Amino acid sequence: MSGFAGKILRVDLTSRTLERIDTERYRRFGGGHGMGAALFWDLCPDKTIQDGRRPENVCSIMASPLCGTNVPSAGGRCEVTGAGVGPYPVGWFTRTNFGGHFSSMLKQAGWDGIVLTGRADSPVWLDVRNDHVALRDARDLWGKDTWTTQQRIRERVLSGADAFDGWWAVPEAERAALTTQPPSVLAIGPAGENQTAHGCLVHGAGNGAGQGGFGAVWGSKNLKAISVVGTGTVDVADPAALLRARFTAKEKYAADPDDPDLGTWGTLNRVPNSRPFVAPPTDERRTSACFGCVSGCKARYSVGYGNESLCQTSNWYAPFAAKVAKGDKMMVSEIVLRSADVIQQYGANSYTLQRGLEWLEYLYHRGVLGPGRRIHSELPWEELGTLEFARRFIHALATRQDIGADLADGWVQAAIRWGREDDWHQGRLPFPYWGYGEHAYDPRAELEWGYATLVTERDINDHAVNIIFWDVNIALAYGRTPRIDAATMARLVGEKMAHYLEGDPSGLDYGDANMYSESVARLVRWILHYNRFWKNSALFCDLRWPSLYDTQVDTLEGATASPDAGEQVFWNAVTGEDITFEEGLERGRAILNLNQAIWTLQGRHRDMVRFARFIYEKPYDRFEVYFPFYNWPTRDENGAWAYRSVLNRRLSEEGVERWKTHFYRLEGWDPRTGWPTRSTLESLGLAHVADELERAGRLGREEA
Repeated sequence: MSGFAGKILRVDLTSRTLERIDTERYRRFGGGHGMGAALFWDLCPDKTIQDGRRPENVCSIMASPLCGTNVPSAGGRCEVTGAGVGPYPVGWFTRTNFGGHFSSMLKQAGWDGIVLTGRADSPVWLDVRNDHVALRDARDLWGKDTWTTQQRIRERVLSGADAFDGWWAVPEAERAALTTQPPSVLAIGPAGENQTAHGCLVHGAGNGAGQGGFGAVWGSKNLKAISVVGTGTVDVADPAALLRARFTAKEKYAADPDDPDLGTWGTLNRVPNSRPFVAPPTDERRTSACFGCVSGCKARYSVGYGNESLCQTSNWYAPFAAKVAKGDKMMVSEIVLRSADVIQQYGANSYTLQRGLEWLEYLYHRGVLGPGRRIHSELPWEELGTLEFARRFIHALATRQDIGADLADGWVQAAIRWGREDDWHQGRLPFPYWGYGEHAYDPRAELEWGYATLVTERDINDHAVNIIFWDVNIALAYGRTPRIDAATMARLVGEKMAHYLEGDPSGLDYGDANMYSESVARLVRWILHYNRFWKNSALFCDLRWPSLYDTQVDTLEGATASPDAGEQVFWNAVTGEDITFEEGLERGRAILNLNQAIWTLQGRHRDMVRFARFIYEKPYDRFEVYFPFYNWPTRDENGAWAYRSVLNRRLSEEGVERWKTHFYRLEGWDPRTGWPTRSTLESLGLAHVADELERAGRLGREEA
């Protein structure tokens, strides 16, 4: 069973007992999300659970066979699953993901994952040292931020160690061994302890598992942290094949740090931590990467702040800071990156904070929010944009103080509580689906992002096709011609999805006439099946995979599914299996069906699968503040491809319903309810899932 450690650690926090689960039973799900979903199905005593803070919630932290290996941009990812906190209207079974080196250390300690059930009667932290596992008292850590918690736990683990010449002996481990590595720690901060919807898990300085409210899940279980140190290895079936594929990926596809404008893998975050608002605080910085990555996207600055935070977390406060800095980019940089550090220390999710704060600013300027106003708040709203305001705002939300008490269950829930539901319906609170803030890629323009989110359970955060948006629009913003014309782009991406698109690249046509088509439903199915196995279960990094095209290669072909450096090449080299890329997609389909079965038991029905009202009623007329256009490949009435802006349109309710019918039928679900059918589940090896749905009266009907 190469690649796998062979065992999963189950921790019952109520009884404080430990159990080893044989990985073989769940091997077909790959790891990560797939295993987490299967474990939830088997271990959760009540799958109708709608609040992740209930003690019966089953929360899994899972690695994959590729973790702890040098598979490029896959060796250090980690997946968290369970019922969530904060979505609307239901705390759906959901997922989140983070990088760094926690999962690689977990594998080196001899575990494929950790499953948490129950609730401890007082705060604890889980101490894993190879085979030796113990629950430790964490009462003195409760109330500490994530960085302090990690540091103190490291000191405790290392305190009994014999150290010499940079090495230390792992104390209490059943397998005596030496290592130079400190323990890897995953922790919650005050936001999680207080069980707020903003609570997330933080590893290192800036690796955060943000969406889903899993910090609140851990807080409800009285679990402060998990510490892991491992001194073992990960068995690889064919090391030579793995090295060949890695060298090919590095030389053929990875970005050249001396020429970062080349290569698709170098497109996102080419300048670490920098976005249009934010200048790097210093040129003295080093690239930082997750375990095994060939293209680091994070930075460590000599100034000592803003380190490790990436992308949106390093930019969430920028629109507000820019207003007080008045063009001083260095001032904006310091405010924004220091506010990112505050977010990480409190263990809070920046995405909901940015979108929600836009709405709160609106309420303040309308005279609704503030001292003595209808929505009372003692926060200094006149100082919005300053670092001090950011600190006080995050503290209030993380500790349920001030308006944080009302926001603790979610932003849409707060709008309803305050009698401001119309703000949500009109888009002033820009939360278009399932109680999550708009990710910037609005469903009225970026179809695949919106639809994939709509038929799952949270902001999809999947950049598979989204990379086209960035490559094309960045070029146009700088007055350049996109490196690949629209017709070639459609062909290249269509070839990677040929089995799904049936040779017709029209799924890439984002024009008005194609918005609700079966071809777009086929595109979304490919994205979701790829997402559920290759990305969330095998744990290939979202910012680097899939590689659908690459301008460094003469043929422009990307690494995905390629015979020399495709995902299946790495998987087979590590595990010893011999699966095709398409067989991986079929595993992803099985995992998506298992997800849908859980959501069905939680109360999902086709009728509730709807965008917020403003998506249907208001045209989308902006892309944040970056570009005055939103260009995508489209075809005209003569079939000619071109990049055209898809701004200033809205979705029709009838059209979206038509699209849902296409998707449900293609997926093999009952189009009347959206529930999985027995024939589909049995074809995917999930007959036991069909049996439980039938007992609950929620099995989809077969079409005549």
